[in-house]
Amino acid sequence: MDNLSIKNQRRVSQTAGYLAMLVIVLVIGLPIWWMISGSLKTNQEIYTFPPDWIPNHLRWSNFKDAWQSAPFGRFYLNSIITTVGGSALEVMNATLGAYALAYLRFPFKNVVFAILLAALMIPAQVTVLPNYVFFGSTVYDLIGKSWVNTYQAIILPGASVAFGTFLLRQSFLGLPRDVLDAAKVDGAGHLRTLWGVVLPMARPVIFTFGLISVVAKWNDYLWPLVITQTESMRTLTVGISSFFDLEGNTQWGVVMAATIFVILPLLVVFIFVQRFIIEGLTAGASKG
Repeated sequence: MDNLSIKNQRRVSQTAGYLAMLVIVLVIGLPIWWMISGSLKTNQEIYTFPPDWIPNHLRWSNFKDAWQSAPFGRFYLNSIITTVGGSALEVMNATLGAYALAYLRFPFKNVVFAILLAALMIPAQVTVLPNYVFFGSTVYDLIGKSWVNTYQAIILPGASVAFGTFLLRQSFLGLPRDVLDAAKVDGAGHLRTLWGVVLPMARPVIFTFGLISVVAKWNDYLWPLVITQTESMRTLTVGISSFFDLEGNTQWGVVMAATIFVILPLLVVFIFVQRFIIEGLTAGASKG
């Protein structure tokens, strides 16, 4: 094959790659732009066909109306508490479990890992009813008080997720063994090795999993909806549902403005940790 043919193939491949990225950007970006645009429109402008992608008159009052229509301050506090607490516990449990599966020797280690992989196949929706029964009647029988409509009931079911342990285990297995052996020779115990050697080297994947956990818990809707009973315990994702009118009179501009309140903190978090994402997600790909 001559050089000209090779160059043509490369150009075709590059062009196809750029077109694919353009399609992905449009598929992801257009709904986001429509949400931002709709948050500055009236219902009449939103229902206009063909749609106006750029508002003619910016209706900033939608953001004020959204904030005043519900106790967003309380929703934010609840989401921050459940997200920070749940993600911290999940990352800690995943780290300790991954270290044990990667470096410790104990009976039925492979069986435990197989059960972990099996847990990845169980939909989260299946556990909603057992968890509700546990935090309602079982906890009441044990301590004389139900945990329904409490922070601990929102946080604890997601404090340990099989995906995090699996992801970190794969990353830990790819770390250089020479450094770990040197730490062992120096007399470092397991906790010291984990804190001083493993965590610094695995920082990208830990940041990545932390971001995945934060996004999942911030956006969680079903479990907070089921386990909470009062408006004061609602998270942002559940609280925003109060903007929908069952009679069909929903003010979509206000809803989209409220949605921006929900996603804005995640965008800020993403800006600070984005440099770790690609490296972290690919860290465990070369080791099984």
